[in-house]
Amino acid sequence: MIASLLATHAASSDTIPVPPIRWLAIMPPIIMIGGAVLLLGLASLVSRPLRMTVSTVATVAISGGALGVAIWQWTDVQDHGAHTYVKQAVVMDGFSVLVTMLVAIAMLLSALVADGYLRREGVQGAEFHVLAMVSASGAMLMATANDLIIVFLGLEILSIALYVLTAFNYRRAASGEAALKYFLLGGFSSAIFVYGIALTYGATGSTNLTQIADFLSKNVVLSNGLLLAGLALMLVGFGFKVAAVPFHMWTPDVYQGAPSPVTGFMSAVAKAGAFAAMLRVLFSALGVVATDWRPIVYGLAVLSLVLGAFVALRQRDVKRMLAYSSINHAGFILLGVVAGTARGASASLYYLFVYMFMTIGSFAIVTLLGREGDADHDLERYRGLAGRQPVLALTFAVLLLAQAGAPFTTGLWAKVQVVFASIEAGYVPLGAIAMVTAVVAAYFYLRVAVLMYAAGGLGEPEGAAAGGSAELAYDESMAGGGIITATAPPEIPDEGVAVPVAEGPATGGLAWATPAAAAGAVTTLNEQILLSEQADDQTEDGPEPVPVPVLSALAIGLCTGVTVLFGVWPQPLIDFANHATLLFLPH
Repeated sequence: MIASLLATHAASSDTIPVPPIRWLAIMPPIIMIGGAVLLLGLASLVSRPLRMTVSTVATVAISGGALGVAIWQWTDVQDHGAHTYVKQAVVMDGFSVLVTMLVAIAMLLSALVADGYLRREGVQGAEFHVLAMVSASGAMLMATANDLIIVFLGLEILSIALYVLTAFNYRRAASGEAALKYFLLGGFSSAIFVYGIALTYGATGSTNLTQIADFLSKNVVLSNGLLLAGLALMLVGFGFKVAAVPFHMWTPDVYQGAPSPVTGFMSAVAKAGAFAAMLRVLFSALGVVATDWRPIVYGLAVLSLVLGAFVALRQRDVKRMLAYSSINHAGFILLGVVAGTARGASASLYYLFVYMFMTIGSFAIVTLLGREGDADHDLERYRGLAGRQPVLALTFAVLLLAQAGAPFTTGLWAKVQVVFASIEAGYVPLGAIAMVTAVVAAYFYLRVAVLMYAAGGLGEPEGAAAGGSAELAYDESMAGGGIITATAPPEIPDEGVAVPVAEGPATGGLAWATPAAAAGAVTTLNEQILLSEQADDQTEDGPEPVPVPVLSALAIGLCTGVTVLFGVWPQPLIDFANHATLLFLPH
């Protein structure tokens, strides 16, 4: 008897119950992360850093493969409907397929943009592409998640790779500082989010979105404090990832410090993954308690719209301006979330899809104009760009005006869709606030566009107009160290009069020299470096034209083409987003 029981126990312990898996449902993130692992393995087997051409071609091929599988998924869902797989942990429907396509296209475009940037900065190897593909796989996983644990897993895969990518330009201290801020705040937000998952599990007894929705629809919760606390903490985590106010603090510094291709990738992919998970959780699992979470999201939307538009007006750095612009865009996307309807979800999906092209195209141009070092993004760099590179200026103007919601661009239809969805749901004041902030935001977009078509390049330094050549002086009077200021050159006395030029280390006093020697000693070594850099970048008419790599031009052309084509002919993309919502499983 005992022997038979032991034999039965041994036989049962040899097998681990594995749920049936339909590999098609999870194939895009597998392709993306599997391709990253293979590329990293290949790079580790060669004696020298992998050539940039190999890394770029491999990344484009892997992203294209994931996009092809997503198209196959779309056809399958149309033929057989939406279904959940792997013990209802993942779902394959039009919603997940659309976001997967978005992320795959964003990865492909970002690889094209990054190729020219990495070559310009002298970076070889596959590390950039590997990290970006891993991050993209996390966003895809968040789109297909039907369980809070899978949402958290995708969130961490997305975020950890982005932390490293933010610090990728190790030559810039600002890049490391931005990565540290992003990592610390991201770690706190992840901890808050997972605590919210724990409280939600305690209130409902499950982390599966379908089961949570079923529990809330069949049971009357007399005291829902635990559930509301979990909901609030999860909204904090989502708010951080979508850069919604007041959880936006990391955005300006990270956008400014990160390499420009990373900023464009982050703006598109991180928002897509986070908003996809947010929509899935709020609509699928917590739709029954929409009256509890809708006021919170309403407040996040208003704050994001107002602060993003008005603070961007004061920015002189183009990347910081686009950072606050992205906060304003997050507020617009939240309008569809507040609506809580199928049209609201469709409008948010449409906005995410077209915003991806606008932001990656914009940051591709910012990458080119940042020149070597990727640190010069002052607005004055854009003055007179149309005279030097008219095609580049025209494409940037189109992409900026699209973000402002100009006619005949996808940006107009995106704003119209979310505003109409909120008004249809009864939130007229929110729609009015959104339109007012859109008018405000149009100013800083137009400011850059007008500046590009203004005459001349960089303005002459102060002092040049007076007939003298301006020098850069080093002011040691600041407590925190010296600062570089523009001052007029010192007046040189008549020949034969000795003047003090520097403190003599040997005597402890002033070293005296003739005026000729004094004039030669005015410019320090650091000043000479700065002056030579300015001379290299400028001609008599302003900065020299920047070289435009072929792949970057291709990415910019694709982004601009989609923005204009589907701005004039919007119905296909609108129908695509609507159909994805129809296939979305709310229960």
